[in-house]
Amino acid sequence: MKISTVLDHIDSGHMLLPRFQRGYVWNRDQVRSLFHSLYHGHPVGSLLVWVTQADRVPYRGDQPANPGVVKLLLDGQQRITTVYGVVRGQAPPFFDGDESVFTGLRFHLGRETFEFYQPLKMRDDPLWIDVTTLMKNGNTGIGELLSRFGGIPELSSNIGVYIGRATQLLAITEKEVYADEITGANMDVDTVVDIFNRLNSGGTKLSQGDLALAHVCARMPDARSEMREALERWEANGYDFTLDWLLRCVNTVLNGEARFSFLHKVSARDFRDSLTRAINAIETLLEHISGRLGLDHDRVLFGKFAFPVMVRYVDRVKGSFDAVARDMLLFWYWQAAMWGRYSGQTESNIDQDLAILENSSDGLGPLIESMRHWRGSLRVQPADFTGWSLGARFYPVLYALTRMGEARDWDSGLPLKANLLGKRSRLHVHHIFPKARLYARGYGKAEVNALANLCFLTQNANLTLGDELPETYFPKVEAAHPGALASQWIPDDPELWKIDRYGDFLEARQVLLADEANRRLTELLHGHTRWFDDARPSAIAVTPEPPSAPAVIGGLTSEEEEAKLHNLNLWVAAQGYVKGIVEYDLADPDTGRQLAVLDLAWPDGIQQGLSEPVALLYDEPIEVVTAANKAGFRCFTTIQDFRSYVLAKARGLPED
Repeated sequence: MKISTVLDHIDSGHMLLPRFQRGYVWNRDQVRSLFHSLYHGHPVGSLLVWVTQADRVPYRGDQPANPGVVKLLLDGQQRITTVYGVVRGQAPPFFDGDESVFTGLRFHLGRETFEFYQPLKMRDDPLWIDVTTLMKNGNTGIGELLSRFGGIPELSSNIGVYIGRATQLLAITEKEVYADEITGANMDVDTVVDIFNRLNSGGTKLSQGDLALAHVCARMPDARSEMREALERWEANGYDFTLDWLLRCVNTVLNGEARFSFLHKVSARDFRDSLTRAINAIETLLEHISGRLGLDHDRVLFGKFAFPVMVRYVDRVKGSFDAVARDMLLFWYWQAAMWGRYSGQTESNIDQDLAILENSSDGLGPLIESMRHWRGSLRVQPADFTGWSLGARFYPVLYALTRMGEARDWDSGLPLKANLLGKRSRLHVHHIFPKARLYARGYGKAEVNALANLCFLTQNANLTLGDELPETYFPKVEAAHPGALASQWIPDDPELWKIDRYGDFLEARQVLLADEANRRLTELLHGHTRWFDDARPSAIAVTPEPPSAPAVIGGLTSEEEEAKLHNLNLWVAAQGYVKGIVEYDLADPDTGRQLAVLDLAWPDGIQQGLSEPVALLYDEPIEVVTAANKAGFRCFTTIQDFRSYVLAKARGLPED
């Protein structure tokens, strides 16, 4: 059928989009590629539609369906949505996405290229024409071009060529597009969703969660929007979770396992019930993790993939447990996050732990015991604080110690506990020995930004202290607020406050931090300290690991760097791609040991499954680049190079 017919069918309600389809995900590169192919007569692929009665399956949008038989678009949504948006100048009734992706498309009649509107580049060149305006005006638009070009001497000689190209552009809607049809009374929702999944799984264009959610949405059309509402609510409170992550939590409530396979047959009632229970459990956990551990925003919320296991536990006890059970659960979570329990083989490790939980009649004890056997020792060692950067796993540990204990601000002298500062308060990272002073002494990036050189203070304190050395400002702090230094685990030997003893200062503070971490962890056990004994029998030891891993390489060193990557992430999203993971934890898949921290990474590509894993390593040493390359990442070392990669990405016309 002609493209114009497809668009008319959408307007009349004869062609619809099933609710289990995801939203519009294309970017501007893909929009340009599609119109380039259509203009030049290149193949753009066929459509796949399900011909059925309108009342047999929920569809997207509020427009009334055509009475009787309708065609539900299974494959071709991205292409048809793009053409409709450009030709009609508005999104189709079933649209769910960002309309700016296809708004403002221009065509150059001289070079025969498509670009999106750029005022400085285009305003003085009359050969740039608005594609949507031409499509909406039709032959009237061609007449207007004739009049306009006829009055410009330098263009009038080629007016026939230009009008021919405009006519060729206008004729796009008259091109034929082949549509395969699924018909038959035996074609129910489950069968069609299976066809849809097989069609879309070959190139991994949809995540496993997306494919499973397609089945769920066939029965519960509002599932995706209800999940997004929860995600947006958590984002407003400072936590950034993904749809797949939430779906995994729902799945563990529903099925007691990490894999999504059983979601294919779940009823709408069961899914809705499990979604409600999972959301309630997550909110209970966030309340406890924030209130008890002080991890009150996404930057310090490590170990996110421990949540599905914890959600299962909270749901089993119906959200009702005493302080002892709460703290034991938080102890296990802290351990899982510190040692990267789910940084490697995520699904299999989640399933192992869920199985332990399911078979346990002794609460959380067997789960903690299993962690002890897997790790070998659950005690924190001073060497664990030899890491550096904001992405080190022990950065959240340092933050938690600050928020849980007696740590006090060095300007006001007030406690920094989470419940005293407020749930959404933001502490600032302070370099105890100023960065500029250390760089001037020849120290490297890792030494300057060592965790043991960091503490958390209010913004006021951070600004007040400036670039003074500890030997100068420590005595002032102690005089104004006795005990405030010790509350932040500062060695009490004034000799260690001198810059020429910087290395000794770090070692001494690492000991104090490790002692404090073990003390806080012991408190969470409420006397059940047997789990702090080293125990890894040879028959169980499958992942031998030294008590303290070597210092991790890579990572951000300042909030300024973090802000730059945040802005870059927003820019990437504006191009229609997925956001990257800031401070990506590159871990050994077998042991969970952190190998490196990648500043900004896309482990599944900037468009999932359609491009290679990429990482931006901002001002990182070659060792980090080597580790990332070994793990299969294509690496960029400057923001400009990465931007160029995104803008120049020419992958051809992807399938829907």
